[in-house]
Amino acid sequence: MFEHEQELTGGNASERVVRKGNTVRKPWLENSATVQAYLGALRAAGVDVPTPLGRDGEGRHVVEFVEGKSALEQLPLGHEDLMRVGRMIRQIHDASKSFAMPDPDGWNVLLPVEHPDLMCHNDLAPWNLIMGDRWVFIDWDGAGPSTRLWDLAYAAQSFGLLVDGQPVHEAALRLRAVVDGYGADIALRTALPAAMAKRTAAMHDLLKSSHETGFQPWADMYVAGHGEHWRGAADYVRQNLPVWDQALTAP
Repeated sequence: MFEHEQELTGGNASERVVRKGNTVRKPWLENSATVQAYLGALRAAGVDVPTPLGRDGEGRHVVEFVEGKSALEQLPLGHEDLMRVGRMIRQIHDASKSFAMPDPDGWNVLLPVEHPDLMCHNDLAPWNLIMGDRWVFIDWDGAGPSTRLWDLAYAAQSFGLLVDGQPVHEAALRLRAVVDGYGADIALRTALPAAMAKRTAAMHDLLKSSHETGFQPWADMYVAGHGEHWRGAADYVRQNLPVWDQALTAP
């Protein structure tokens, strides 16, 4: 008997993604073999990530399906949950040190950073965290060469809900919880506010330029609300840099 395939929704940048039994299947990309190896290395180091399951008979990229709810549906997360998220990110980064990073010059990272030195997820955000019996980051297709700072800046800003309209004091407390959970040293804490400002601005610039050139799917995302969201987030983060700095570096 053939297992039914259920189309999965919620992603913005992937082509057709389906669930088949306890697996997720999506198009095999140029980087998929490396992503499968990366997931395997993280699991071998004790990180709970989706089990890589190779390629199916239709040539699709196959990984384990993880049961639970998206963290996006449960925002804002509380202090202890944010601390846990920070610890998870630190575990991923520490385990990634043992994985041989691909040549950055031959790797297409959506938002590249100068002097990458670590293989990273590159989208550690609430929409990619499944919370259930297990807490697991999913959707590793954008993994590639980056840095701790660049990867953490995006995660801390998104989980901290540093976005337009949020009370600044509450956002600062959430930001501090993520970074405390990560166990960031003073150098990383000091560098994070500026990195968050640069990262949010880079996301808006990507969407805006994609709209101007017709580069999909980012062009459609720009007019579907993502452009306005990231413009507001970039302004909010930049305007409150002293608050983030105080939150992260105060005793």
